[in-house]
Amino acid sequence: MTTATHPHLAGVATIDRRDLAITGMTCASCVANVESALRGVSGVKSADVNLATERATVELDPTRADFPALVRAVERAGYGALALSADQKERAVVEDRERAARRAQLVSLRRRLVVAAVLASLTMIVSMADLLIGGLADAPWRAYLGFALATPVQLWAAAPFYVNAWGAARHRQTNMNTLIVVGTTAAYGISVVATFLPQVFANAGLDPHQYLYYETAAAIVALVLVGRYLEARARAHTSDAIRGLLALGAKSARVRRPGGTEEDVPIDELQVGDVIIVRPGETIATDGLVIAGDSAVDESMLTGESVPVEKSAGDDVAGGTINASGTLRFRATRVGADTALAQIVRLVEEAQGSKAPIQRLVDRVASVFVPIVFVVAAAAAIAWWIYGPEPHFAYAVTAFIAVLIIACPCALGLATPTAIMVGTGRGATRGILIKSAQALEMAQKIDVVAFDKTGTLTVGRPEVVDWVTCADIGEDEALRLIASAELRSEHPLAAAVVEHARAKGLELTEPTMFEAIAGSGVHAVVEGRDIWVGNAALARAHGFAGLGDGMLSHHQAEGRTTLVATIDGQPGAVLAAADVPKAAAADAIQEIRALGARTLLISGDTRRTVEAIAKTLGIDEVRAEVWPEAKAQMVAELQQRGHRVAMVGDGVNDAPALARADLGIAIGSGTDVAIAAAEIVLVGGDPRGVPRALRLARRTVATIRQNLFWAFFYNV
Repeated sequence: MTTATHPHLAGVATIDRRDLAITGMTCASCVANVESALRGVSGVKSADVNLATERATVELDPTRADFPALVRAVERAGYGALALSADQKERAVVEDRERAARRAQLVSLRRRLVVAAVLASLTMIVSMADLLIGGLADAPWRAYLGFALATPVQLWAAAPFYVNAWGAARHRQTNMNTLIVVGTTAAYGISVVATFLPQVFANAGLDPHQYLYYETAAAIVALVLVGRYLEARARAHTSDAIRGLLALGAKSARVRRPGGTEEDVPIDELQVGDVIIVRPGETIATDGLVIAGDSAVDESMLTGESVPVEKSAGDDVAGGTINASGTLRFRATRVGADTALAQIVRLVEEAQGSKAPIQRLVDRVASVFVPIVFVVAAAAAIAWWIYGPEPHFAYAVTAFIAVLIIACPCALGLATPTAIMVGTGRGATRGILIKSAQALEMAQKIDVVAFDKTGTLTVGRPEVVDWVTCADIGEDEALRLIASAELRSEHPLAAAVVEHARAKGLELTEPTMFEAIAGSGVHAVVEGRDIWVGNAALARAHGFAGLGDGMLSHHQAEGRTTLVATIDGQPGAVLAAADVPKAAAADAIQEIRALGARTLLISGDTRRTVEAIAKTLGIDEVRAEVWPEAKAQMVAELQQRGHRVAMVGDGVNDAPALARADLGIAIGSGTDVAIAAAEIVLVGGDPRGVPRALRLARRTVATIRQNLFWAFFYNV
């Protein structure tokens, strides 16, 4: 349940969102009936029902409507409803009941299907006995045997159709079951009359044996049950695939208590702040911050990336991922429904339950489809009765039954949501979280993809990209002394130098004297050596005059930041640092262009830096030195020129543009504000997720269109 109020208006009614699990729906007409019932409850503002997920999402005024009222309305319409609480424990209980009911439904459907299939097959053989053995056309036992075989199918195997159709009829509604019941009952009923009251037909000069339709009624029931069983099994498998993500989580956690003792604690009893021990091969119990230990963590189930990620003190870990090597001690930062994995599952479920604009159109068509089918069936029967050949009655009945059965709109109701379920589920397994069906439908229309730079296409922190030693003490020794001088600095460039030295395996020494010079650099003494590290002006004032100018100019032209160092008053080294592109960024840009979309880089960084990155990656167009508000305005300008724009970003400054774009795509490693403003989230931060999401959307929408074409083609 979520709650929303207008931030500027006092006294405005609070709007709550409630979720229901709906049972008993079989077609798009059922969706329309349930939505109509829910919208008829006083206080309900909107109601959306999804056939594939069997979920209803209702927005209501909690002072005028509540769960019991919603459940009663659904039950009065002839369907079942279970309230899904916001409390995770209560929700889990309801969902367990729902899964148990779904399994029981599958078992029941399978039994009915087997019986119907066997008896329908035997009924077909009996109906064709005269073709197999001559002289049996008028044998009276054929009618009695057909009745004996078809009756269990009609009265037991088809019983759920009757129950559902009767529930709809009581509320003056129709659905797919209405068509099936009327059609098969007409076929079965006229056959019963021909079997036990043959004089009715004989008195009219008709042959009663020509009005035996037992095989038709039984075959229709069997075929519909095949479809129902396959649909129910597909829905169960798709839902279980997403819920299975949660099952990958740990069932308990090893918690270290303040006294130093350790105990195993059930996962639902963990508290924020608990210190948890996880050993190699174990599943990390919940989200947290590493406070001790080093390890590699397999995050593939969360991000889709197969390479384990190195973790050490200060790094975040996510619940459900697997600790691959060393022992880690971490402090829980999020538990239960607040963990990343639980939020991912919730996002996917909401996306699967949402409706694409094309599905809303389908639902409106399907809601009036059944009454239209009855009208067409009646018209066909009348036409055959008046204009058809002899026997008129037989042809009229056959036409009436055929139209009712063939025109069932079941495929219309599942064509879109089933494809959306598969698309969003497949995206989730690849680290692409799609928040809504609207995002899928919009993604396939995108023709311009605009990127933020820092953290989106680049690693988001400076790295040393070039290094020239001017001292005569050797490259590694010079780097070791300069990095040691930077140990106490908190500047990102200092961190880049230290990381570069450690990556080369150098042992650093704490400086005995350290001074940070604001806006310029640092001064330190390391192992008795006097070291200055900073911008060119600082270094030249302490022994670097006239050296390295060519290298400085080259790197500045490339948009890189330079550091100059002196050691004991002599030139030490020139370093160049830059926020380098992610390893996969160039591939992502090439893949997007191959899809026919233009690429645009929008950044608040200097033009020189932005143009250098764009040139390296092959981006079509650049906008530099742009404020957050201007990013959103640039997106709006592209839209005014007729483009469908996707914006890809990771920071607070990207949120306005993400919200303004036709499609917002957030890097999962970014800020909560950016992720909230986006319709698609790339969990692993890999920019190749952008073209993957676009391709997935195109395939999903293409599947929807194919499904709808065949559904309409079949019905028409």
